[in-house]
Amino acid sequence: MDEVYLEAVGLSGPGLAGWEVSQPVLRGEQSWQDQVLPRYKPALLAANERRRATASVRMAFGACEDAVGDRLEEARELASVFVSSGGDYNTHDQICRGLLTEPVMLSPTQFHNSVHNAPAGYWSIATGSSAPSVSLSAFDYGISAGLMEALPLVALEQQSALLVFFDVAPCAPMNQVRAVTRSFATALWLTPARSANSLASLRLGLRGEAQYPETPASAASLETLRLANPAARILPLLERLALGQGATLVFATSAGQSLLLQLDCL
Repeated sequence: MDEVYLEAVGLSGPGLAGWEVSQPVLRGEQSWQDQVLPRYKPALLAANERRRATASVRMAFGACEDAVGDRLEEARELASVFVSSGGDYNTHDQICRGLLTEPVMLSPTQFHNSVHNAPAGYWSIATGSSAPSVSLSAFDYGISAGLMEALPLVALEQQSALLVFFDVAPCAPMNQVRAVTRSFATALWLTPARSANSLASLRLGLRGEAQYPETPASAASLETLRLANPAARILPLLERLALGQGATLVFATSAGQSLLLQLDCL
């Protein structure tokens, strides 16, 4: 597959409140602090939509708005691929609890927030975008699923895209069966052609004959975060990017294969 280019990065996670401020941590110059993120207020959402936005939507927006910055006109033209491990666990929990009440206590807002493409819908409303959008769920394999969806889209369709990985820690009792213990999101702005803003080039390869170990984070503390959230498994890419170091990164797939991502920093 032809290479695609990374135009911008957005980041939102504990102790990683934005791409620019997080780079010293990602380079190992500062120690990572497990700081709880404040409730994010999406700047691009109107007041009514902002009130209805769930923690998952806010988490995704934190990364998206960080990546896009003030380039809103360009953002309207971006296709999007939104990836989470299983959707909005906490809204699903609210609906299940509501079904057990007498009378049943459900709201239309809960329903439209429960669908898997809700964050993508909020994003298209916020940006006024009518570009194609895909929402994926791949349990612990979201990084490889998202990369395999977004990079061919960009390369073959010559369509710039925003690739967004996000997951919010579920509440009890769901956290007993879904071990996502930290909330995390990142957004990658991908383009088919190199520009003056390009940070790196990316190219995919697939190895089906054997499954190689996934690339870990370099810092032990960030490796703990990487394993705490499926979306955070993108951290090895972010570390190398912050350091300006090329690498071949390995991500597991649900089919037992290994996805190889060649990163070349520019």
